[in-house]
Amino acid sequence: MHPKTVIEIIASGSFVILLFVAVLFLPSRLRKLGIYLTISITSLLLLFLIVRPIYDDYQASKKKEYLEQYLERVYPRQKWKIIQQVGRQYNPDFFEVKFENESDWMYIYSVADEERICQRVWIPPEGNITSSEGKHYEGINCK
Repeated sequence: MHPKTVIEIIASGSFVILLFVAVLFLPSRLRKLGIYLTISITSLLLLFLIVRPIYDDYQASKKKEYLEQYLERVYPRQKWKIIQQVGRQYNPDFFEVKFENESDWMYIYSVADEERICQRVWIPPEGNITSSEGKHYEGINCK
C-alpha cells in the first residue's frame, strides 16, 4: 500500500473517531442526530476510499484507448507497446510508448482527453545523448 493511501486512511479514521467521541458529549436530544450524521460521514468516507481506485483505473484504461486510437491514426502501419507506470506516485495521464521499429527509443505521451494527446518526452538510446530526434519525434508544442 502506498504511503499516501496509508496517511489518508489514518487521517480519515482519526477524524471519524473524533466525531464519535464528540457525539458522546452532545446533549441527549442531539446525540441521536449526531450519531446519524457521523455514520453518514463514515459511510461516505468508506465509499470514497473504495470507489476512487476503481474510478482511477477506469480513467486510465480510457486514456490508454485514446492513445491507442491516436497512434493508429498518426502511425498507421506500425506496432508499439504502451506502458503505464503503476502506483500513486506516478501521473496517471502519462504513458510510455516504445515503437517496434525503434525499440531503443522511448516516447512519453500525455493524455488529458480524446482531443488533447501530446508527446511530452522522448528518450534516446542509452549512451547516445547526441541523438536529438528519433523517427517518431513529433516536435509539437503542447498546450
